[in-house]
Amino acid sequence: MTATTHDINEIKRRMQGALQVLKTELAGLRTGRASAHLLDPVQVEAYGSHMPLNQVATVSVPEPRMITVSVWDKSLVHATEKAITNANLGLNPQTEGQTIRLRIPELNEERRKELVKVAHKYAEAARVAVRHVRRDGLDVVKKLEKDHKISQDDHERISAEIQKTTDQMIHEVDQFLATKEKEILTV
Repeated sequence: MTATTHDINEIKRRMQGALQVLKTELAGLRTGRASAHLLDPVQVEAYGSHMPLNQVATVSVPEPRMITVSVWDKSLVHATEKAITNANLGLNPQTEGQTIRLRIPELNEERRKELVKVAHKYAEAARVAVRHVRRDGLDVVKKLEKDHKISQDDHERISAEIQKTTDQMIHEVDQFLATKEKEILTV
């Protein structure tokens, strides 16, 4: 019995992983308001390798429509500015010494609709990932019953629990999507 409990916990963990990926992807979508997470995908060429921006600078949001990046090493200011420009985030860096200021432009209606479509794509990918985990879990349960390691009643109970967890995770995905969609569309 402990093996199946462990399996359910593993299924929940894997489904939570899909949710985490969705949260990260949605955080990177621009909503017209400044967010430090907007710069998460930026990789700076520093010290002979590519490093996440947060490992070479401090990112802060002093105003609702402004992000500031304080680069720690003066020699990396140009590389950081270039990395932000090359990330195609639609931001125009303005450098003052070791500080880079990024004004967040207003989003027009067309761009907002595009961002909502992208958010829906991310959410659908998360739903698919959750369903794949469910399928894997159900396959394991089916095999356990076939090998006579669990009874048919246990199979049905565990399958129902897996489905309940799946439904719960899909509901969370839909909630994240609805919140982000509202955030993108509200001016």
